[in-house]
Parts: sequence; structure tokens; C-alpha cells
Amino acid sequence: MNVRNQRPTHVGTATPYTSLLPWQVRERRFKLVGLGRRGLEPDHVYAFLDRVAGELAAAHAALAASRRETAVIKDALRRWQSDQARTHADQGREA
Repeated sequence: MNVRNQRPTHVGTATPYTSLLPWQVRERRFKLVGLGRRGLEPDHVYAFLDRVAGELAAAHAALAASRRETAVIKDALRRWQSDQARTHADQGREA
């Protein structure tokens, strides 16, 4: 499977649709409005923009959670390394 077709997974969310992929956003076309009017159907555009905004909000929330988790892991690793360095230094003095 190439990267273009990989879908992010939503574990534990009530998302009624699959996640948007970048190519879906780029290739999205909207229904034209009826005769006598120009442009795109506003309801279609706003519905799509709401979906994009929701996907972006979810991505930002996941990124923030990942950064918090990374900070916790880095802190724990630093404490473990300090403890190991002290243990080795203490063992060196006893020998």
C-alpha cells in the first residue's frame, strides 16, 4: 500500500466517515449552483470545510497528545539515566 492510500485510524472516536487524505482534499470538486447563479453550492462547500476543520482539529489534538507523551517519556529516560550513572559511580567507589 502506498502512502497516498493509507488512512489514519480513529481509535475510540465516533467519526461517521473515514479520515480525509490529502489527495481527497486536492481533488475535491463541488456541485455547481443552478441556472441564473454563479459559483458553487454554499451548503456543499461549508459542509466540506466543516469536515476539513474537524480533521485538522483531530490531527492537532493527536499531535499535542503525542508531544505531551514524548515529554513524559524523555523525562523518565533522563531520570533513569541519572540513576544509572549514580549507581555506576557508587559501585566504582566501593571497588
